[in-house]
Amino acid sequence: MSPILQVRRSAILLSCAGIFVLGGLLGLFVPAWAGYSLAGSPNLVPMFVARGDARGGDGGASAMGFAAVVKPVLPAVVNISSSKVVRTQNVPLAPFFNDPFFRQFFGQQFGQQFQVPREQREESLGSGVIVSPDGYILTNNHVVAGASEIKVFLSDKREFKGKVIGTDPKTDVAVVKIDATKLPTVTLGDSSKLQVGDYTLAIGDPFGIGETVTMGIVSATGRGGLDIENYEDFIQTDAAINPGNSGGALINARGELIGINTAILSSGSGGNQGIGFAIPINMARYVMDEILKHGKVTRGYLGVVIQDVTPALAKAFGVSQVTGVLISDVEKGGPGAQAGLERGDVVLAMDGQSVNSANDLRLRIAQTAPGTTVHLKILRNGKEQEIAVKLGELPGKAGQAAPGQPSAGSLMQGVQVQTLTPDIAQQLGISSATKGVVVSEVDPDSAAAAAGLQRGDVIEQVNRQPVGNVREYDRAVGQAGKNPIVLLVNRGGTTSFIVVGG
Repeated sequence: MSPILQVRRSAILLSCAGIFVLGGLLGLFVPAWAGYSLAGSPNLVPMFVARGDARGGDGGASAMGFAAVVKPVLPAVVNISSSKVVRTQNVPLAPFFNDPFFRQFFGQQFGQQFQVPREQREESLGSGVIVSPDGYILTNNHVVAGASEIKVFLSDKREFKGKVIGTDPKTDVAVVKIDATKLPTVTLGDSSKLQVGDYTLAIGDPFGIGETVTMGIVSATGRGGLDIENYEDFIQTDAAINPGNSGGALINARGELIGINTAILSSGSGGNQGIGFAIPINMARYVMDEILKHGKVTRGYLGVVIQDVTPALAKAFGVSQVTGVLISDVEKGGPGAQAGLERGDVVLAMDGQSVNSANDLRLRIAQTAPGTTVHLKILRNGKEQEIAVKLGELPGKAGQAAPGQPSAGSLMQGVQVQTLTPDIAQQLGISSATKGVVVSEVDPDSAAAAAGLQRGDVIEQVNRQPVGNVREYDRAVGQAGKNPIVLLVNRGGTTSFIVVGG
């Protein structure tokens, strides 16, 4: 070996030896300086297990998954099967069935065997959550609405007949009861403590294939303005929610019920797109308590029309920040008017808590008992002041699935109505001062439909008698008996008379 190669070899050996010595020294001193232990130390904690927050961490979540969280909850989630009989128009499948040429040869009954039956049975599947050992179940109103028969299937294969205790279409919440005791239940959480990024688990029976669990996170809270329900405060999640999941449980990583799965945005595909919505358990609990205590949901009523403050409105009304809600109209004689609220007032806070949006104020008023005095901080002409308002009760039969249903034999049979409120009037594009009842459903086979009455029409008079609510409407219709009924109808701000049965 040449002298030059020997020198190079010696240099390489000395360098390697230096690196090993330096590494050993670092291994002795760096851990103590940094405060961490190296791999293999019992002090090292896997990142997934260490995840937590100020509210107590993730409970039963482990490096292996959420099995320990889901296992005790699964028995409390049930499958709900509902059925109802619906009427259909008796329309031939082809126009030539009515042709006189064919009837001449085949008789007057030709084609009737091909006609659609007038009554059909519809069945739907959904989910529910047992919230009490004696059989009370939370689910969606749309799962059981109009059902003539409800069956509840438990995870242990038992089957029970369900009874609807009460419904609230405005929030899509329903309470169902089964005759059983010592049932498994789920712990109710506090949805007000949810934060974007928290883990969520959706449990239900999608597509009727059986009990299914999907995982995601809280994508957003306080979602509103989606036109899904009247009162919206949705939890948005990317946990897969599909048809059949409706009414099922949305739980957190501690196994607590934080929401009732309700709807999805599916872009017309009907399947999960990663945008699902659940009713917060705090709202569902309030509705359930109202139904169990009063048989219906009573809501506070302010008697004003409100809208969000935009940058342009904030500038126009002298609001320094884009905050609060603007009162665009005040119902004459309503609670707000009696307290002194005026059109153009900007509501900044309610009972000391800031008001963030029109939807926020509507929800808080609705979940405050009628007769309660609330304190509103408002901005009027650039000056702040406080006004105390004693809330009334929201007009109409809130919480009942089919208000204003005339008795059999009435010419208005097949028409369902509810009391017109300023909010509904605003949605219909008519004056908030309009009084009457709004048509929510019209049977296409009814005499009223034949006369031209439509869903969304506002009935202001029945036989020249003003009707301001469902009670007055029912009385006026009842007095008419089977005689023709003259209705004064407001459609989009234009009034006209309609004669039913004439």
